[in-house]
Amino acid sequence: MTLLTDTPVLNVLKALASDVRFEMVRILAHGEHCVCDLEAILNLPQSKVSYHLAALKDAGLVSSEQRGKNSYYRLEREQLYSLNGDLLRALLTPNPVLTQRIKSVC
Repeated sequence: MTLLTDTPVLNVLKALASDVRFEMVRILAHGEHCVCDLEAILNLPQSKVSYHLAALKDAGLVSSEQRGKNSYYRLEREQLYSLNGDLLRALLTPNPVLTQRIKSVC
């Protein structure tokens, strides 16, 4: 059986599975913030904030813009809006291994 271990949907779900990243998405849903704002809001050091933002950016959930010496992050809402449909397609698309099995394994 082939596992869907590196699909865009799975990458987004993995990114959202962290409580810190989930909270970052909730914060960014209300507007863009610089890293220093997120440090203060989450009470985390810059290195941890940057690490989690990189994971969200890799999953396509946030984008950033450099302004002077600060990076500002914003939520990519379209990625979240399409998650539901993408997830359902990934779950409900027929898998030939499962649909063409002749004998039961029991």
